[in-house]
Amino acid sequence: AILGPLKDKRAATLDRIAISIGRQGTRPQGLEAFAACSLNAGGAAPQAPATTAPANNPPANGGGQAAPPAAGNGQRIVCPSVKDKLPANIPASAQAEVDRNLALLDTQIAEANKRLQETVGQGGPNFVQNAILGPLKDKRAATLDRIAISIGRQGTRPQGLEVLATCSLG
Repeated sequence: AILGPLKDKRAATLDRIAISIGRQGTRPQGLEAFAACSLNAGGAAPQAPATTAPANNPPANGGGQAAPPAAGNGQRIVCPSVKDKLPANIPASAQAEVDRNLALLDTQIAEANKRLQETVGQGGPNFVQNAILGPLKDKRAATLDRIAISIGRQGTRPQGLEVLATCSLG
C-alpha cells in the first residue's frame, strides 16, 4: 500500500530526470534501479546519530547572532546581534528577563537551522523564506518587543530593535 506506489512515483520522477538530461546530452541509463524503497528492521525510520554539546559549553551566539552552520546543506541562518544594540545600563530588575529572551533568540535560531537542515530540497523557490525565515522574523520581533518592554518598565525603552528581527541565509 505504501512501498508500491512510492516505487511507481520514484520511477516516473527518475524517468523525467533521464529525459531532461537526455535532451541536452547523453541520457543516463539504469536510474530505475533507484526507484525501489524498503523499510528497515521494524519498519522505523532510520535514526540520525545524536550530537550533543557538552553541558559546560552552551552555544554562545551573542543574543541572536549567526548560529553554527547547519549540517548537510552548508547554509545557516544569520541574524543581527542583539546584545550589541541594547543599552549598556540595563536595569538590574530587568536583567534576568532580558537574559532569558536573549537565550530564546539563540534557541529560535537553532530551531530554524534544524528546520533548514531537515527540509533540504523541499518546497519551491520561496520555501525557505515562507516556511523558515518569515516565521523566525515574527518570533524574533515578539521576543525583541518583550526585551524592550522589560527594559522600559524601569528605564528608557530601547527604540529600533525591530530592525534586528530579520535574518537571512549565510
